[in-house]
Amino acid sequence: MPNVLTLNGGSSSIRFAIYAARVASDAGDGSGKLLEGKVDRIGVSGTVMTFAEVRRGGGPRGTVALEAADHRSAAAFLMDWLGRQPLFDAVEAVGHRIVHGMDHSAPERITPDLVAELRRITAFDPEHLPREIELIEAVGRVRPTLPQVACFDTAFHRGMPRVATILPIPRRYESQGVRRYGFHGLSYTFLMAELARCGVGAARGRVILAHLGNGASLAAVLDGRCIDTSMGFTPAAGLVMSTRSGDLDPGILSFLASSESMDAASYQRMVTQESGLLGVSETSSDLRDLMARAADDVRAAEAVELFCYQARKWIGAFAAALGGIDTLVFSGGIGENAVAVRARICEGLEFLGVGLDGDRNARSAAVVSAAGAGVVVRVIRTDEESVIAAETLRMLNWHTARND
Repeated sequence: MPNVLTLNGGSSSIRFAIYAARVASDAGDGSGKLLEGKVDRIGVSGTVMTFAEVRRGGGPRGTVALEAADHRSAAAFLMDWLGRQPLFDAVEAVGHRIVHGMDHSAPERITPDLVAELRRITAFDPEHLPREIELIEAVGRVRPTLPQVACFDTAFHRGMPRVATILPIPRRYESQGVRRYGFHGLSYTFLMAELARCGVGAARGRVILAHLGNGASLAAVLDGRCIDTSMGFTPAAGLVMSTRSGDLDPGILSFLASSESMDAASYQRMVTQESGLLGVSETSSDLRDLMARAADDVRAAEAVELFCYQARKWIGAFAAALGGIDTLVFSGGIGENAVAVRARICEGLEFLGVGLDGDRNARSAAVVSAAGAGVVVRVIRTDEESVIAAETLRMLNWHTARND
C-alpha cells in the first residue's frame, strides 16, 4: 500500500506526517494518518523532535534531542531519521506546504523550474521560503526519484475580489507582484471542509475563520469564497502575533532608519522575530506565559489585551465586509485551547449576534455559542497536514488510479 509523506516547514519548526494513500484522499479526513511528529525550536537551544505512530490503542512514540543550528541541519536529521523508519519504505510521494505561491492557484508537481521560481521570490517571504526549499532539496538527496508536490498557502485566497488585493502605493509596483495575497490557506481549506461536514449549509453564508496561533490571521468567506483576509503581502501583516508585529504605520521604518540607522534587514528581523507579543511584553512570545503573568506584570497584561482587541476589531471589520456573520470559527493553538482568550475576543460583539455559552466555552466544545445566539461560534482543531496529503494525492491522481 503506498504512503504519502507531508512536510510543513515553519519559521522555527518542521511538522511531518505519513498517511496511507488508500484513505487520505479526502481533504480534512485524517483517518489515514500513520505517523506524526514535529521538530521544534530549530536554531535555538533545546531543539527536539517528537513523534508518534498513530494506531488504535496507541503506538510507539518518543522524543529525540538534536543539534540543529539551522533548518538545513534539521531537515537533514529528519530525512535521515525517516529513512530508517519502516513506514518510509512505502512512501511514494511527498507533499509540501509552501507558504507563498504568488499566482499559483492549485497544487503543482515540484520541478527544477518551480524550485528556481521559489528561489526568485524568496524576498516575498524570507522567513519561510528558504526553509521550504531546503526541505525539498533534503528529500531529493535521500530519494531523488520520489515525486514531490507543492501545496500553496496562498491558493485559498486567489479568488478574492480585486479591491481586496490592491495596496495603496504607486501602481507600477503591482507589476512586480506587490499586492495582498493572504496566508494560512491550507488551514482554511481544512476548516471549510469541516464546516461542510457539519451540514445544514454551515459552510455557506457569511463565515469568519480565525486561525490564532504563533502566526495569526482571519479570513472572511462568503458562500464558500474568500473575499478578504488579514494577512497581506507577507505573513507579518494583520493581527499582532507571537513575534510578528502585524500591521504597522509605514512611517515607523523611516523614523527608525533616521533615529537608529536601522537598515532593511534589521527592520525585517524586528517585525518578524522581535515584535508582537514578545515585543510588547518584553518577556515571552507565548500567550500562555503572558496570561499567567498578567495579574502581576502590566506589560504581559497589555500584550494579551492587544491581541484580543485586535482580533475583535478584525472580526468587526469582516462583519462589515460580509454584511453580517452567520458562523465564527476559532482554530489554531490559541483559538482551539485558550478559553479565556476566546471569551475576551467575543466580549462586546453581542451587537453582531455573537454570544458564548460559558460552560461550552470552558469545555472547548464543538459549538461554544449560546443557545439562540444569532451567530454560531465553533471551535475546530485544524489539520493542515491532512490537506497537504489529500491535495498531493489528487494532484497525482492516486485517489482514482491507485485506490480503485
